Amino acid sequence: MLIFKTINETREFLCSQKGKSLGFVPTMGALHQGHLDLVRKARQENELVAVSIFVNPIQFNNPEDLEKYPRMPELDANMLRSVGCDVLFMPDVSEMYPQPESTVYDFGPIEKVMEGAARPGHFNGVGIVVRKLFEIIEPQKAYFGEKDFQQLAVIRELVRKLSLSVQIVGCDTVREPDGLAMSSRNMRLTDNERAVAPKIYQALQTYARHKETLTPSSMKNSIVKELHNEPLFRIDYIEIADDTYLQPVSRWADASGALVFAAVFLGNVRLIDNVRIF
Repeated sequence: MLIFKTINETREFLCSQKGKSLGFVPTMGALHQGHLDLVRKARQENELVAVSIFVNPIQFNNPEDLEKYPRMPELDANMLRSVGCDVLFMPDVSEMYPQPESTVYDFGPIEKVMEGAARPGHFNGVGIVVRKLFEIIEPQKAYFGEKDFQQLAVIRELVRKLSLSVQIVGCDTVREPDGLAMSSRNMRLTDNERAVAPKIYQALQTYARHKETLTPSSMKNSIVKELHNEPLFRIDYIEIADDTYLQPVSRWADASGALVFAAVFLGNVRLIDNVRIF
């Protein structure tokens, strides 16, 4: 596996590999099996696999979150070697942003709900860094996990708006044996918080099965009530939304597909998850 820290050397090498199919997995490091599954899928579908590790400062609303985001580059690199990554791009902030970034995107209704409402400017920061990474790597396919379903929708909209020639591949959420969605944030949970964290997924999964007997409103209220039974939880939002524009669903007949989304604080750690209803 080759490791590059500058844009020029990354581009130079990838230009020498023109003609090979290239799959790309952008990450912020602190890798887990969910990330590695994305790399494995990219490995199956492409002749060359590139991964980036870059903790993108402009997508963090909370400076404390940015400061505490786990960084373990050597361990990450060893994990990537084990699953057949060919190229690891690990730039620093000055390499990615030599000048202050002023681009503003309009992703429409997708960015105005849930994570977009809770974290103003977050998706603009995501859009900026993903566009820059696509320009540097120039992959044919890019792989993203569905745990961050709204981010995936925003990136698809970015590709559509800019007419980028990259195929976005969404991959199933990877979970711990107890159901907790794998996330780099999980390592910040205390033992007590980690023990109760799977209850988020359990509640979503339980009520998502009852579409035939519950309205969207009653499903949402039932999940809120269930999670309120755990005193360590502080709910940011529970939302039932369509799977295209992520707008709230008030009647099942109004959507061709829907998911239930959750953002829940456990101590200072904010966990997100989602479960498809239909």
